[in-house]
Amino acid sequence: MSALVATLAQFFAPWKAIFSDSKIAEIGVTSVHLLAALIGGGLAVSADRATLRALRGDRLERNRIIEDLADTHRPVLIALSVLFISGLALATADIDTFAHSTVFLVKMSLVVLLLANGAFLVRTERSLHHNPTEQCWRRLHLVSWISLALWMGIVVAGVTLVDAA
Repeated sequence: MSALVATLAQFFAPWKAIFSDSKIAEIGVTSVHLLAALIGGGLAVSADRATLRALRGDRLERNRIIEDLADTHRPVLIALSVLFISGLALATADIDTFAHSTVFLVKMSLVVLLLANGAFLVRTERSLHHNPTEQCWRRLHLVSWISLALWMGIVVAGVTLVDAA
């Protein structure tokens, strides 16, 4: 593994030099990363909250939340894409540190779980469009709670990662 890390570190050495020598590059990439997290996470958390509230509501409110959820996916996915690209830029600027960081691996694992949960949410939402059973609503409830927990875990891991680097 260390040979791979050394090869990657050598490959990304020019980017590391730019990132290290330019406050504008550092601030720019970090700002984009945090803004993407704020926007994507904010939209997702807001949708999760609305979903949890709608689950206590009547059929009309539940139908409205299903429509709102469908409108939320695109901007959240765009934000996650920007988050991924900016995160890659941050990680490759100091690949030696991140390649050996347990916190980084935990954060990436939480991101993978968040993406899997998002895919499950989309499947559940589609099921609700065709067959709005109480079981589907309970599944949506669980998925929303998991989403909230994962977003919070990613933030905590990110703060821990910055502190540890």
